[in-house]
Amino acid sequence: PAFRRFQRGYYCVYLLALAADWLQGPYLYKLYQHYRFLEGQIAILYVCGFASSVLFGLVSSSLVDRLGRKKSCVLFSFTYSICCLTKLSRDYLVLVAGRVLGGLSTALLFSAFEAWYVHEHVERYDFPTEWIAVTFSRAAFWNNIIAVGAGGAADFFAEWLGLGPVAPFMVSIPLLVLSGVFAVKNWDENYGKKRAFSKTCGDGLKCLLSDRRILLLGTIQALFESVIYIFIFLWTPVLDPHGAPLGIVFSGFMAASMLGSSLYHLAVSKRYHLQPV
Repeated sequence: PAFRRFQRGYYCVYLLALAADWLQGPYLYKLYQHYRFLEGQIAILYVCGFASSVLFGLVSSSLVDRLGRKKSCVLFSFTYSICCLTKLSRDYLVLVAGRVLGGLSTALLFSAFEAWYVHEHVERYDFPTEWIAVTFSRAAFWNNIIAVGAGGAADFFAEWLGLGPVAPFMVSIPLLVLSGVFAVKNWDENYGKKRAFSKTCGDGLKCLLSDRRILLLGTIQALFESVIYIFIFLWTPVLDPHGAPLGIVFSGFMAASMLGSSLYHLAVSKRYHLQPV
């Protein structure tokens, strides 16, 4: 029972943050198009967001450990809320600033929450280590469900209610605020070991170059992500001229992703014994 209570406290914060993030997926390109920006200008906005994620991704673990994981999760809620508010502006530089904040927020989303959970699970509550996988597996399942639902919700606010492509970004803000409030009220603070940033990067680079398999895996992952990012940029301008409901299409993508994940788990199960080589 104590473990389930602890899990619920984590899910309350983390799943709200994920819901706010997914809501913004279907209508980003459409919003920039609505503001009459050219495809080249929109591409630069996307690149600013991706470059920001790379830059802040490098320093996020050190930042989170020094600042405190709970504070970092609250900072995520704050910066992502501002990022959403910038979408109300038609000023190009304001939108660029919003994309940079979005990159910072994404880096925090994929580092601070899990780091906080692992520390609390092991250090404060001393639950069995193998239970961590149970929590993250359930979080991944609900993440997929939320992603599918977020596409439908975004379509409802933007198209059915006629509030336009900026609406999903505004709907994200209350979810982000709730996530931050729950973290402040229900979570304890924890910190990581303070290590020099140069040492962290040096150790990572050494590990990457010393093992050919890690280098190959990193290369494959980078190529795969590149394809995904190209797809993320192109799917809206390809489908939108045909009147496709973007939110519902997005939900379809997320459902297909969930199906692929389920098929993988089935393939590597004891029944089929397929293993990645």
